Amino acid sequence: MFPVTSKQLLDDLHEPMRQWRQHLHQYPETAFEEFQTAQFVADKLREFGLAVHQGLGGTGVVGTLKAGTSAKKIALRAEMDALFIQEHNDFAHKSRHDGKMHACGHDGHTAMLLGAACHLANHPNFNGTVYFIFQPAEEGRAGAKAMIDDGLFAKFPADYVFGMHNFPDIPTGHFAIKSGAMMASFDCFEIIITGLATHAAMPHLGNDAIVAAAQLITALQTIVSRNLNPADAAVVSISQIHAGNTWNAIPDAVTLRGTLRCFKPSLQTEIAGRIQHLTTNICAAFIVTATVVFNPENPGYPVTWNSEAETGLALQAATAVVGADKIDLHPTPSMGSEDFAFMLQEKPGCYLWIGNGPSANSCLLHNPHYDFNDAILPVGAAYWVRLVEMVCG
Repeated sequence: MFPVTSKQLLDDLHEPMRQWRQHLHQYPETAFEEFQTAQFVADKLREFGLAVHQGLGGTGVVGTLKAGTSAKKIALRAEMDALFIQEHNDFAHKSRHDGKMHACGHDGHTAMLLGAACHLANHPNFNGTVYFIFQPAEEGRAGAKAMIDDGLFAKFPADYVFGMHNFPDIPTGHFAIKSGAMMASFDCFEIIITGLATHAAMPHLGNDAIVAAAQLITALQTIVSRNLNPADAAVVSISQIHAGNTWNAIPDAVTLRGTLRCFKPSLQTEIAGRIQHLTTNICAAFIVTATVVFNPENPGYPVTWNSEAETGLALQAATAVVGADKIDLHPTPSMGSEDFAFMLQEKPGCYLWIGNGPSANSCLLHNPHYDFNDAILPVGAAYWVRLVEMVCG
């Protein structure tokens, strides 16, 4: 049984949210280039009667809605950016921007938060201030940090901050929530190994960076299996290898790139130290040199950590919308990462998952066949509304 707010959202806003979502899906924009998306969001918020601030962190948008006299302030966040993926769907709302698509559901997240803003503006059954944060550049470019560095919480001093992400293979409209680590940290690294180039027929005259790289790749896998406590989850992956440009020459250098992920800040430091130690010593053994650079292009992401009290508030709101039988209280934390973690370092809050339904037919996140499930739009918007009404009751 849905509360009144949820039923009103289902009846009144499902179709508008679907239209907004499918419009955004057709015009995906990637990190810090969400100009049309941001303007669409800002125009809608102004149409609803909210005060709007644009340009925070580049293309970020914040809408402010006040009701009553309470000093309570809550922030709700959705992401706006898309991915550099060529869409393989053939439905009418497929991407019109070649090489870009909303393959992670940020179009749906934006539509749900707009729906909540619209409903709360028309039915302000709360006492306090709500900040609706529409963030750029979540996909690897730390748009959350950019907004914070640009004064997000100085200009909009929320007491709490909440986030939500759709998740395939969680039943449609169900929620998954827990306190503590919800998503892993994320750090990139680049290792450049420099040897002495030589003819491939005369390897003894050079120092082979490729052989050293091969040994190092194997050794790096022992960090998780032999250096960390088996009870601690972590992963170290090499995702790129670049070396040479011809058949008959051993190149003078190899570049390795990869990522490390875990659920404890202390492990981030330990793993990074082991990567540096193994690189230095293995390369010395092969008479080559190496440099290691962590997060060469963008800042790494911290662990997405839900505070206990705020997780309790989120759980109450989700339960009010879908019922206790549709909530997973013990989800396995994801090794994926989320820059909402930066916001949770600044303010207490909670990040939960809403079920997008089965991932059959390649409907996984970051897949060229993915599409957001429009059936969950009113459920997600209702959660936002109920959360505001509870926190600012």
